[in-house]
Amino acid sequence: METKSPSNDKPGGFVFWAALAAVLASAVLIFSYAPMEKSEGVVQRIMYFHIPSAWVAFFAFFVVFAASVLFLWKKDRKWDAIAHCSAEIGIIFCSLVLVTGPIWAKPVWGAWWVWDARLTSTLILWLIYMGYLMLRAHAEAGSQRARYAAVLGIVGFLDIPIIHFSVLWWRTFHPQPKMLNMKEGVASGMDPSMAWTLLISVAAFTLLYFLLMKQRIRLEKMRDEVLHIKHTVFF
Repeated sequence: METKSPSNDKPGGFVFWAALAAVLASAVLIFSYAPMEKSEGVVQRIMYFHIPSAWVAFFAFFVVFAASVLFLWKKDRKWDAIAHCSAEIGIIFCSLVLVTGPIWAKPVWGAWWVWDARLTSTLILWLIYMGYLMLRAHAEAGSQRARYAAVLGIVGFLDIPIIHFSVLWWRTFHPQPKMLNMKEGVASGMDPSMAWTLLISVAAFTLLYFLLMKQRIRLEKMRDEVLHIKHTVFF
């Protein structure tokens, strides 16, 4: 019975069209529907990119955490590949957080960067997972590299609760959560149109994550096929 190679899978499909529709809808809402914030002005619209980027980065690193745990438990290459792919995408969105944050902060705080608890812990998260990717890039391929990467992927995720609760534990420049505020309720203090726009943006970025993961895993499977063929032919 002939099996279908992952390299023959057609890109796109439902996830592609859903992500495209959500991204277009969020763009329309951001620039045409959501009102301008009175005190911050037009720069506040960066929120609709900054917060979804942070959510996707945290979700991507959670996938790294979960897949790393499963790899250490089952010793299955599949989970190692999922962790690797998700870490790469997580770094992209975490970089967007670190770029959009200072652009938003400069007009509001008067400075591009302050060594605030949340900003600093987010930078540490970025450095941890950059180290994760460097480990995978420079260490010798094999089960030992995968184990070391899995441990780092698990340990790095522990920084995310610190990032989330930093604005509650310490006095910081960064505002407290707007959408998930345990004291004041969901979307407290936000105009309903802003809240809906932010939710749609989060959904769009989440679908974009799944689309990127689908394509990145497909590429990883193709690379594994090539390595397998090389090993079979030359060794």
